[in-house]
Amino acid sequence: MELISLYQNKVFNTTLSIVQNMQDAEDVAQEVFVTVYEKIYQFKGDSSLSTWIYRITVRHSLDFIRKQKRRKRFAFVQSLFAGNILQPVKDFQHPGIQLENAERAAILFKAIEKLPDTQKVAFLLHKTEGLSYAEIAEVLQTTVPAIESLLSRAKQNLKKHLTHYYEKNEK
Repeated sequence: MELISLYQNKVFNTTLSIVQNMQDAEDVAQEVFVTVYEKIYQFKGDSSLSTWIYRITVRHSLDFIRKQKRRKRFAFVQSLFAGNILQPVKDFQHPGIQLENAERAAILFKAIEKLPDTQKVAFLLHKTEGLSYAEIAEVLQTTVPAIESLLSRAKQNLKKHLTHYYEKNEK
C-alpha cells in the first residue's frame, strides 16, 4: 500500500501522457501496480525503485497503445466489409491545461502522438514528468547521448509536424 501511495501519481501521469485517455490510463496504472506486486521479488536494485516502476509503466503504456492500434486496424477492415463508417476518436485534452491553452495543447498532443514510441516516451518523461536525461536513460535502458539524440529528433519532428499543421490551417 505504501508503494502505491508513493508512486500512484507518477505512474498515472506518465500513463495518461502516453495513452491520452483518462479511463485507459487508470486501467493501465492498475496493471502496472499488479505487475509491480507480482514481480517485486525480481527487483535487484541495479537501478532505483522509481526507475524500475517507470520502466514497467512505459512498457505497459506502449503495449496498450499497440493493442489499441491493432483493434482499430481490425475494426477498420471489418467496417470495409460491413460497409460501416468508423466514428472519429474524441480529441484528447490533458487535465490541468488551462482553458485558453486547451486547443494548443490538443494540437501539441496530436503531434506528440505521431512521434516514434521511443521519441514520444523520452519527450513525455522529460517534459511532463521532469525526469533528467540520466533518469530517462535508466528507464529506457540506454545511454545519456542516446536520450539527447532522441529528444533532439523528437523536437525536430514536432517542429515539422506543427509547422505543417499551422501552414495548412492558417491558409
